[in-house]
Amino acid sequence: MSPPLTRRHLIAGIAGAAGLAGTAGVVAAVADRNTPKLVAPHAEAVRRAELARHRPGAATVRATLNPRPVTLDLGGATVDTWGYAETAPGPLIRATAGDLLHVDVVNDLPADTSVHWHGIALRNDMDGVPGVTQDPIGAGGRFTYEFTVPDPGTYFYHPHSGVQLDRALYGVLIVDDPNDAGRYDQEWIVVLDDWVDGTGRTPDDVLAALGGDMGGMHGGHGMPGMNHGGGMPMGDGGMETMMSPLLGGAGDVDYPHYLINGRVPAAPVTLTARPRQRVRIRLVNAASDTAFRVALGGHRLTVTHTDGFPVVPDVTDAVVVGMGERVDVEVVVADGVFPLVAVAEGKTGQALAVVRTGGGQPPSAQVRPAELDRRVILTSQLRAADSVRLPQRAPGRTHELVLGGSMMPYRWTINGKTFTNAEPLLVREGERVRLRMVNQTMMFHPMHVHGHTFALRDGGLRKDTVIVTPHQNVTVELDADNPGQWMIHCHNIYHAETGMMINLAYQP
Repeated sequence: MSPPLTRRHLIAGIAGAAGLAGTAGVVAAVADRNTPKLVAPHAEAVRRAELARHRPGAATVRATLNPRPVTLDLGGATVDTWGYAETAPGPLIRATAGDLLHVDVVNDLPADTSVHWHGIALRNDMDGVPGVTQDPIGAGGRFTYEFTVPDPGTYFYHPHSGVQLDRALYGVLIVDDPNDAGRYDQEWIVVLDDWVDGTGRTPDDVLAALGGDMGGMHGGHGMPGMNHGGGMPMGDGGMETMMSPLLGGAGDVDYPHYLINGRVPAAPVTLTARPRQRVRIRLVNAASDTAFRVALGGHRLTVTHTDGFPVVPDVTDAVVVGMGERVDVEVVVADGVFPLVAVAEGKTGQALAVVRTGGGQPPSAQVRPAELDRRVILTSQLRAADSVRLPQRAPGRTHELVLGGSMMPYRWTINGKTFTNAEPLLVREGERVRLRMVNQTMMFHPMHVHGHTFALRDGGLRKDTVIVTPHQNVTVELDADNPGQWMIHCHNIYHAETGMMINLAYQP
């Protein structure tokens, strides 16, 4: 076996697939403080993997994203923020599995940015992580993302630059199955979000007030401050005020608004259908610090997919969707008007949409369907459909990821280190890799792996983002079939930005 690679070796020698340059947050880990031009030992392997994803005769789907300062009407509350459009979420991008996606990004923000294609097993140099897979897209700059979308499902896109996700910089990417028989009469895309920007605070203000040692990819303010959520979700004691019976410590930020499709509960979006139609609801949690418990009043939900992959259908009254997770549910709608409610799990507040199939008065903004307190499931309780189970195979390598952190200073770690100090997790192409995630904190962490889907050992569930609850372990396995340098991180953006991130590095 080759000798272990240090963080410096990774940056100087193997990080990237296209001759890339580091950003300040990453380069700070390099002793000489220079910005090395990184070599590309995986370039040929990346090219081969991309060719294998392409479907003969596939289309090229083109889109343009223009991140810029915008003013949004959330439904009475008007906010100045950054977005891809004058509404949230941003433009819907839709393709068919095997298509080539070509997206031009024109950055009219006053800051660097990037676009990460969350959940897509795409080519490494298009993953949108500044300092690892590309240079940042500077203010006034442009970048073109071009890659094949291999797997059908519900995905979304957002920056991987600081805490920009906690603005209106997100949108949905749907990849259709060319073999789908079309079992649904209607489809609703429902995007969940927590909102602070333009209400007297920005996400950067929130990060600064949380304070602590900024150990994430992009640096930070490092300013002392108060925890907006109160409490101390630490592994070594303390009290947490945002508590969920299902998730434990449920967040650090007390948001003034929770949104469905960019609207507050007082002015909700309306989703329409005819009675007895079969509806596919694609739920996307684009929030930064909040999980949601979702229910449709007067109905039960059949969960059919999570993170793009089919599951053994499971009928439930409500489902918890963590940050970065996507859940597809099916429902045959009754006649009338019904509340689709997403309660901020462990917090005070909720988001609302109105489902209308007939006459009737709309529900109040404070409505609480009884289904929220009946059968409630986490996605990790689901089981994979037989068609997407990974074949049985002994792992060639096991990595343990110990999740730790503290509130004072505000610092979140994997294996005791923040990202800029962490040793990469090494793999070789072709290996079956086992990841054992051990949560030693009092908070839940939705852990996301870039460029791969993994299988939970219990039930074989295929996912790219999984909730690890306090003082619990989750073991997953993946096939190292997508060469390059990939991130593993908590999808609480404030945890990731202050250090809970690590590199999964293919050895050349």
